[in-house]
Amino acid sequence: MSTDKRIITPPLTDDVIKTLHAGDMVYISGTIYTARDAAHLRLVEMLKEGKPMPFDFKGQIVYYAGPAPAKPGEPIGSVGPTTAGRMDAYSPTLMKQGLKAMIGKGLRSQEVIDTLKSETGVYFAAIGGAAALMGQRVKKAEVIAFDDLGPEAIRRLEVEELPVIVAIDCQGNNAYEKGRSQFAE
Repeated sequence: MSTDKRIITPPLTDDVIKTLHAGDMVYISGTIYTARDAAHLRLVEMLKEGKPMPFDFKGQIVYYAGPAPAKPGEPIGSVGPTTAGRMDAYSPTLMKQGLKAMIGKGLRSQEVIDTLKSETGVYFAAIGGAAALMGQRVKKAEVIAFDDLGPEAIRRLEVEELPVIVAIDCQGNNAYEKGRSQFAE
């Protein structure tokens, strides 16, 4: 078993995504964005209206999180994942605009899995119950859109070695299903 730490940096290319397999542990360093359901709804509405997006989706990663307020001297508070299924209605649309990866918790719809395959995307699971640890990996945080949504505003985060697990890879292999079948055996 290799002890090499796999670090990936957005924007992600198809070539990098194709090397990620369900169950792999990876670390993300660089710029990612937070957005939850209210922000996703607005983004999809803005796309329909032909309005410019608050950031270029191409190769980017969205973390489904609404961070807690920062303590003095810190860029952000605890920043744990929210349930990814709440974004399933919007994710395929954003992926077709170039979004390559999402970080959350829980299962995804078949439509999202199919879009991960057709658009060469990846879904990462954040480590549940580790919101404080995830917050420590954020070096800089800035609200870039929808400030009125408070913790659900879109933020640009600079992260260093944010730990995630490949939950669903670009071939549709699913670590959740793999785990259940191994447990059943």
